[in-house]
Amino acid sequence: MSARAKPDDRRLRTVTAPKRERAKPIQPALSLDTAAMEARIADKLPEGQGWQFEPKWDGFRCLAFRDGGAVDLRGKSGKSLARYFPEIVAALGALEADRFVLDGELAIPLESTLSFDALQARLHPAESRIRRLAAETPAIVVLFDILEAPDGTRLLDRPLKDRRAALEQFFAAIPLPSVFRLSPFTRDVRVARKWLARAGGSLDGVVAKRVGDAYRSGERAMLKIKNQRTADCVVGGFRYAESSREVGSLLLGLYNESGLLDHVGFTSGFATLDRKKLTRTLEKLRGGPGFTGDAPGGPSRWSTERSAEWVPLKPELVAEIRYDHVTGARFRHGTGFLRWRSDKAPRQCTFDQLEKDARPANLVAKILRP
Repeated sequence: MSARAKPDDRRLRTVTAPKRERAKPIQPALSLDTAAMEARIADKLPEGQGWQFEPKWDGFRCLAFRDGGAVDLRGKSGKSLARYFPEIVAALGALEADRFVLDGELAIPLESTLSFDALQARLHPAESRIRRLAAETPAIVVLFDILEAPDGTRLLDRPLKDRRAALEQFFAAIPLPSVFRLSPFTRDVRVARKWLARAGGSLDGVVAKRVGDAYRSGERAMLKIKNQRTADCVVGGFRYAESSREVGSLLLGLYNESGLLDHVGFTSGFATLDRKKLTRTLEKLRGGPGFTGDAPGGPSRWSTERSAEWVPLKPELVAEIRYDHVTGARFRHGTGFLRWRSDKAPRQCTFDQLEKDARPANLVAKILRP
């Protein structure tokens, strides 16, 4: 992230807002340091009464603050995202309500889906580029919670069912079309199972929240459930661990339609393996071509010196890994090592083994529709 985004800058960004008479200056009830409530991973959807289920959208989580003519967007890191999404700052500043704190997900619709790559492209130091992308690929905010109401009421201590009612009231007052979307929810686990079965692409899984719980800022008080899938990948290279001569991560590849080995992700989750022995095995395979198609550490504004430090290998090892999400022909998150597949030829490790994401068309259409 650019050095111009200062994490210790506690000022709200001033925007042009509709002029209205105010009886007295507004003092925000919540600090910009307020942390979003987070989630811990669960293996399956919880059963029983008292749960609310929501889609887990594939975007940037943020809290949106407004105090009169001042607006800010805070990411999970605590840093401001406002300069990267000027169209969202302007939209928040143009709302009739002149004070609130909202919880939601920044997303960028492209065609019939949401593009995480387009979001990442916004984190760029050049303001001219940010402004151009804001016009070409404008973002939206998918809202799923409210922490401070327009009348100044602090809602963190209220149960989720009350906060949801307040959010729906807030959303109903927003004139359409707008950049704001209201995330759907269900309290029927059978519906949540259908969402989860079709998770992928725009939908990163399902989040479960207790209907009677307060907003527990900074705590992992929600559950996030994702689909877990497996794939057999070629180990095309590896990286040494930080300040060590033992393997830190395996670089994974799949053969594309042209017969070239594309880098698709990595795994560092192999705690059950003997790292010293694994390192010796890998070093014996040094000198191979590594990735003959898309390679790690290629030219990119996200590349670092460390990202280019990898060791290419002869394409002989096949590993079965567990993954949860594919975006742009890459595993979005780190994968988990399951086992070696000595029975499988490396050339059999192709993209067609990846499960096609069945887009939850109704959910995505609802979010994409202004």
